[in-house]
Formats: sequence, structure tokens, C-alpha cells
Amino acid sequence: MKLIQKILILTLLALTTPAWAVDLVGTPAQGGMVWGVVEPDAKVTLDGEPVMVGPDGNFVLGFGRDAGATAELVISYGNGRREAQTITVKDRSFDIEHVDGLPPKTVTPPPEWRERRARETGMVREARSYTTGALDWLKGFIRPAEGRFSGFYGSQRILNGKPRSPHYGLDIAAPIGTSIVAPAAGIIRLAVPDFLLEGGIVIIDHGFGVTSTLFHMNSVDVKVGDTVEQGQQIGTVGKKGRASGPHVDWRVNWRNVRLDPILLIAPEPMRPPF
Repeated sequence: MKLIQKILILTLLALTTPAWAVDLVGTPAQGGMVWGVVEPDAKVTLDGEPVMVGPDGNFVLGFGRDAGATAELVISYGNGRREAQTITVKDRSFDIEHVDGLPPKTVTPPPEWRERRARETGMVREARSYTTGALDWLKGFIRPAEGRFSGFYGSQRILNGKPRSPHYGLDIAAPIGTSIVAPAAGIIRLAVPDFLLEGGIVIIDHGFGVTSTLFHMNSVDVKVGDTVEQGQQIGTVGKKGRASGPHVDWRVNWRNVRLDPILLIAPEPMRPPF
């Protein structure tokens, strides 16, 4: 075989042979977050949707509570090369959780709350819409308060006997006034002391569309635009809003995908099975 033919064949194999596009770190499971590094000029998609790639090739992605068994990660390079890899997403089971003793109007909001709730949920969407190049999410997370885990991500909640949507946070029960700290560094995008259902609420932007939301706070000690460091106090535990007892509800999003905070503070993130 002539040399030029060998070169052509090897080039075609490089362009068409499946390969692991990138080594991922994190928890490839329902509610999990994973991340990796590619060449800076590469483009990344997850199930056909674009994923942000930073100047150094960093990217992050997540899987929702009801994510399917697999997801397709595709890396496209400037020279036309394309690599695809299938991510196996670990299936999880979630508990049914009964929460009784809530004020009836917080379970079924009265009509007069409708306009205010629309305004509040709009503020939350806007606060989570930022996509910056900050890498605070990459530096790890800590629990935002000391206390007992009292509610878990993914559980189906029965509020005062009425089924509701799954719970998407990690609840940490603690006495009123207990310090709440930033689970990771970032910029404060929302800080309000009195939402109807969430009570005191803070949203921290950790970069790349990753945010932490904390609510039922008794006091909010930061303001929009503040830069906070991991471990810095941002408020205190309360029982404002829809809460049956004092606690902080910590939620983590990757864009509009709701993630499980407890997976981010596990001793060692689960390695992907490839």
C-alpha cells in the first residue's frame, strides 16, 4: 500500500472511529453534575443542546431528577473532527415525604397572591439566567449550615395531605438565627427578605450557569451585586414562607436543570463508568 493511501486511511479512521471525547469528573446520575476540559476552540453539546466552553476549555453540565438512562455528549473541533460519547446516567429512587401542619394558604395560595407570585418567580428566573465565565463551581461546595438533614432532593412531597411537585432541595434543620454561609463563592444575583413561600431568599451565581438558591432565611445579610467567598455568612436560618419548622432549603441549578446538592458535598464524587 502506498504511503499516501495509508495516510488517507488513518485520517478517515481518526475522523470516524468512536472515541471517548473527554474524561468526566463528578456524578453522572439523576440530579448529578459532571465537568471536564476540552480544547479551548472546541464546541460541546449535550443531547443536541449547546454547552458553554470557557477560555481554558472548562465546561460543566448536569442531569435532572427524571433524566433518561443515557445522554450524548458531542465534541466538535475547528478542524472538522467530531467525537461523541454516551454518558450512562445512574437511575435513582426517591422517597415519598409527608409534611403536615403548614398554613393552608401556603399549600394552596389564594388568588390574591397570584400577581405577587408571578413577580417573585420572574425575579428567580432572571437571577438564574446569568452565564459568566467564573469557575467558582469548580472549587467545590460546602454545606451552608450546620444541622440535621431534614428533607432531601427528589422526594415527592405530600403537603397537608395533598400531593405536590417533587422537592428539589436539601433541607438543613437548625435553630432560628443559625448562621447560613455561601456554599461556594460567587456573585449575589437575588437577595430578598420576604418572598411569600420562600421567606428570605438569596441566589448566588457560581459561573457557567451554576447557581445556589437558599431560602426560609430569617435574615438576609447580603445585597444584589455583592461578591461573596465560600464560607462567608449570607444570612441566618428561619422558618419564613412555607416552612413547618426552622431550616434552610439549599437548591442548586445548572441553567434550568435542578441538581441534588448532597451529591456536591459527598466525600468523593462518583467516577463515571467509562
